[in-house]
Amino acid sequence: MNEVLQAIEKRSSTRGYTDEKLTKEELDSLILAGLQAPTAANKQEIHITVVNGDNPILAELEELKNSLRDIKDPQQNFYYSAPTVLFLSADEEYYWSSIDAGIAVENIAVAAEGMGLGSLIIGCVKDALSGEKKAYFADALKFPKGYRYEIAIAVGHKAVTKEPHGFDRDKQVSYL
Repeated sequence: MNEVLQAIEKRSSTRGYTDEKLTKEELDSLILAGLQAPTAANKQEIHITVVNGDNPILAELEELKNSLRDIKDPQQNFYYSAPTVLFLSADEEYYWSSIDAGIAVENIAVAAEGMGLGSLIIGCVKDALSGEKKAYFADALKFPKGYRYEIAIAVGHKAVTKEPHGFDRDKQVSYL
């Protein structure tokens, strides 16, 4: 079976990482995978912000996310203590930005799996990054002017594994 198809088949959300940092080569490969994603009209508007897992901005974001969701005692932070979190932002005026960001983050997730790394696609901080502190976080995360958060992905070396999710092909696929 093709290596790309194997990575897609094997990939699952990783919710536990070792302390091992990504190498420069690993990180560069993941960024390249995201940047090589197709975008509508080849606009190439996706911006990637790389954040180390110990950066205090992640704790601030976690605190706000929890307060907005009335979570008193979280079992884990939103990025499961991954050593690296990539935030994808895009032009807030461009109609296709959310789709383009989704394509880019999937490229990163599949590339991570192909490299033997774990990943977790993250949407749960959208309210925190879109609310009253939107400008503060956009500045802290170095989003370009006029850009907004679209999606994020935690990446690192797997400390836990799980089986990929199942699906019901008959229910989920129609042919015309």
